[in-house]
Amino acid sequence: RCPEPDPRAVLEPDKDGGWRVVAERVTVAVSRYGAVEVRTPGGVPLRRDLPPRWWEPVSGGPARWMQRSEVAADARFFGLGGRSSGPRLRDGGYRLWNTDPGRAFGPGDDPLYLTMPVQWVVADAGTHLVFHDNSWDGTVTLREGTEGAGSGHDRPGVSVLRMDGGPLRCWVVVGTPARVAHVWASLTGAAALPPAWALGHHHAGRGLGSEQEVRRIVAGCQEHDLPLDAVHLDIDHHDAHQVFTVDSDRFPKLPVLAEELRRDGIRLVSMVGAAVPAVPGNAVYDAGADRDAFVRDASGEVVRGVVRPGETVFPDFTHARVRQWWGGLYRGGVAQGFSGFWHDMNEPTSFAAFGETTLPRSARHALEGRGGDHREAHNVYGLCMARAAYEGLRELVPDERPFVFSRSGWAGLQRYGGTW
Repeated sequence: RCPEPDPRAVLEPDKDGGWRVVAERVTVAVSRYGAVEVRTPGGVPLRRDLPPRWWEPVSGGPARWMQRSEVAADARFFGLGGRSSGPRLRDGGYRLWNTDPGRAFGPGDDPLYLTMPVQWVVADAGTHLVFHDNSWDGTVTLREGTEGAGSGHDRPGVSVLRMDGGPLRCWVVVGTPARVAHVWASLTGAAALPPAWALGHHHAGRGLGSEQEVRRIVAGCQEHDLPLDAVHLDIDHHDAHQVFTVDSDRFPKLPVLAEELRRDGIRLVSMVGAAVPAVPGNAVYDAGADRDAFVRDASGEVVRGVVRPGETVFPDFTHARVRQWWGGLYRGGVAQGFSGFWHDMNEPTSFAAFGETTLPRSARHALEGRGGDHREAHNVYGLCMARAAYEGLRELVPDERPFVFSRSGWAGLQRYGGTW
């Protein structure tokens, strides 16, 4: 929902034939050519969005568009989701497409698992946040400005946004950093409060594929007086890498192990992948097929990819009915003694050759009843999966705060948990 409008805001004509909106904390000037300038109450410019440019497609697809924005010469950029460049975003291009690099990544590698079209811009004159509410693929090119040391030759900072489709729908928040953070939370949701144990020390890593290995790690921490509050089990604890299963040979008494660890103040966390093995007889696959829960292509066939379990299908988490079904599947993990869940491979990732390591862009999604394809749904897929888990756990364990965190996501992920 949109925030309520400020009844004290005043619309008045500007001197160049445009308009100004004057409010308590900000003035917005709209020129007759379509440029939008955001100023402090004292008239100092914070941001100037130039008129957008559109490219109508030849084949009737979505219209691509770009918009160039200028900020103060001393402004510094932050945000855009999870980046390997450090908190401050340096000059260069950043892609808005959740991506599994498939390998270890280093400084400057781009894109990564979680992207968001959100910029936090900090300058001496003030702080502002810009959120382009558009989940399509795009790129942001940034260039910091330079100050002319009082000579009047300041060069403004520049941000250029290019989108492959979708609306130009933009939120701008102005104020102190604290106010900007508060309004951002009121717009996209406050962060979910985790259980107290989740704020402690966690051990995570590949290789914890047996009860003996888990006990060895716990004993080692206790022997060396190392704090430990949670142990995370990766895909190795699954039966043949199948989601929502446990290998009974390597974990013959998992509920007993979980209860013993809990008495020592240690919780178990289970990995949940987005892909479901396309194997008749697999309980999750059969139930999803009966419910028509899996993503289909433009011809109506279920999309099949390849992930760690082999040939797989993918739930359409952009459908409320599918989220409700998927949320109920965490019941088994809770019964096994798991206290939390972390989501993996949910960009979504597929190793099949669709041109890139995700679903084909023509794949169809419900998108909350509007309908659309993977170009719009891709970046919010992990967000919707997190919502399914969070809401499901709230019903399954109503007296405990859920602990859910996700490799992929989008703006608003904080409502359901975190990322790593």
